[in-house]
Amino acid sequence: MTNIAQIGCGYWGPNLLRNFSAQPDCRVKWVVDGDPKRRQYVEANFPKSRAAETLDTALVDAEVHAVVVATPAKTHFEMARKALQAGKHVFVEKPMAMAVAEVDELDRLAKAGGLTLMVGHTFLYNPAVHYLKAMLDRGDLGEVYYAYSQRLNLGVIRSDVNAMWNLAPHDVSILCHLFDAEPVSVSAQGTAYIQPGIEDVVFMQLNFPGKVRASVHVSWLDPNKVRRLVVVGSRKMVVYDDVADDKIIIYDKGIDREGGDKMVFDQVVPAKLVHRAGDVLMPKVPFQEPLKLEARHFLECIRDQKTPLTDAAHARKVVHVLESAGECLKRQAS
Repeated sequence: MTNIAQIGCGYWGPNLLRNFSAQPDCRVKWVVDGDPKRRQYVEANFPKSRAAETLDTALVDAEVHAVVVATPAKTHFEMARKALQAGKHVFVEKPMAMAVAEVDELDRLAKAGGLTLMVGHTFLYNPAVHYLKAMLDRGDLGEVYYAYSQRLNLGVIRSDVNAMWNLAPHDVSILCHLFDAEPVSVSAQGTAYIQPGIEDVVFMQLNFPGKVRASVHVSWLDPNKVRRLVVVGSRKMVVYDDVADDKIIIYDKGIDREGGDKMVFDQVVPAKLVHRAGDVLMPKVPFQEPLKLEARHFLECIRDQKTPLTDAAHARKVVHVLESAGECLKRQAS
């Protein structure tokens, strides 16, 4: 039995609490939150868990093996650091921290203590993303040209971080996972409309090795909820739409070169470009709740001493991209 203490039960915390509580051989012994109404919610809905006001209550409990951090992003590093120093395995919601140096420090502490450290990049446990990753690994798309993602909605507007730090970790983690790489360069533009200094909309440009380009558009000031990723290759194109019934749509279409360039009267005549319009495939991808799979994976990594899919190395890539993009936003604002 793995005993867990969860820190934070606000917007996302109840989802984590529900999924970890439902795992076999797992007990959420403590839920820590400074808000008395949230503690009352825990006691009323999760009778097997005890609510506490301070983290120390859970950290001194020798029966607690692991800590789940679900607090505001700017507190992730400090909460995770305290848990690791107390000898607890740690699952921390995205982003793992707000700076690469902080990720490196958490990684150092985890390795020194022989502890599991994992970040909650939930979409990497989504079966649709698994399907898309398998397509890329097999080369089904041919040469990958570019990708773009949109993560938009009206709200939830935060005051502790901007839309990029709140939303883009999902898209950046997916792109780094799909391409097995970190971008070689990053740029970003954004604008704050509602709260001074907190960008509501951000456009990011990520350049990956092999001339693969990717753009990320995030906003919490948009009329429609959009969760969409498009990957364009030389052979096929794929749309992953997380809010649609058909999560994956594969388009067998593109532009082909017929023959090669020719020399005619000492002049180069380019090959004929032919529009190819093939089948559209909507494969059946069986749904499993990503958060449930993520929680199970964390517990398995503790039990079997495995390296998590979303370990500190992966978290570092994501935070590095966001930190670099954040510097672009600061220069833009100055």
